[in-house]
Amino acid sequence: MSHFKRIVMATAVALTATMTAVAASKWDMPTPYGDKTFHTVNIREFAKDVEKATNGQLKIVVHSAGSLVKHPEIKNAVRRGLVPIGEVLMSRLANEDPVFAVDSIPFLATNYDEAAKLWAASRPVVEKKLAKQGLKLLFAVPWPPQGIYANKEIKSVADMKGLKMRAYNAATETLAKLAGAVPTQVEVPDIPTAFSTGRVDAMITSPSTGANTKAWDFVKYFHHTQAWLPKNMVVVNAKAFAKLPKETQAKVMEAAKRAEARGWEMSKKETEAKIAVLKKNGMTIVTPTDELMKGLKEIGQKMTADWAQKAGADGKAILDAYASLKGGK
Repeated sequence: MSHFKRIVMATAVALTATMTAVAASKWDMPTPYGDKTFHTVNIREFAKDVEKATNGQLKIVVHSAGSLVKHPEIKNAVRRGLVPIGEVLMSRLANEDPVFAVDSIPFLATNYDEAAKLWAASRPVVEKKLAKQGLKLLFAVPWPPQGIYANKEIKSVADMKGLKMRAYNAATETLAKLAGAVPTQVEVPDIPTAFSTGRVDAMITSPSTGANTKAWDFVKYFHHTQAWLPKNMVVVNAKAFAKLPKETQAKVMEAAKRAEARGWEMSKKETEAKIAVLKKNGMTIVTPTDELMKGLKEIGQKMTADWAQKAGADGKAILDAYASLKGGK
């Protein structure tokens, strides 16, 4: 091979490598929860799936447990383009639009089948709201149904009066207030400290969060109320997404669809597994009394009506679509 040909070939290889480097993208992705949380496990699987499907053209680097961006800031960080992608609890955005609180209305959807129908009814509206902020929804996955953790058995709503209850969004704050409890905002990583220092003495959360934070170290009872199934959603900056080649965009959306389906199945398995963990570690699993459920459902009906009023036409559209999917009107 002539010296000239060798130079041409070397230049071609270098150019190809440069073009590949330019074409390949690395996305940093902040998530709020630790590596053991099934949401994080699912997202890491999604990231692997994207990298494989795009032949390394898009690499998503997951930064879990609020290590890169704290939970309250993740949505705005993605919106402003500080990071291209992130995970956020949907109901955390309820203060900016009531539509985002739809999956945290107590007793509107209390099992996975109902939660899936509620998501089908609300997803188009949620996507529209996010799009106005320059965000694109990739997928959403529910937590297991929410139950009440406390140091005493709660037999009626009256027993909740005065309890310092951990709140993590507007809906849990409202529920606590309507039940006569005192809401205190506490993020998941801070739960053990909040209990040990007496900032809170009860919480409504999933079996997952209870098991992952070793709730048995600070509470004795888990009341399996199945109050609602709140979702985490993964959103991407719309401009960052638009910059990806069309083929890569399609691969990301395919991976997102698989991640959503996989995440819902993981959530179902998680419910059974984590309740078993709570029980194994000495917690008493309480089937709620009729009196407690009646009181909680009354709070739920009030919160549904309040939500519908705040959400206006969007809220009516979602509730009508949900009723239709459930075989109502």
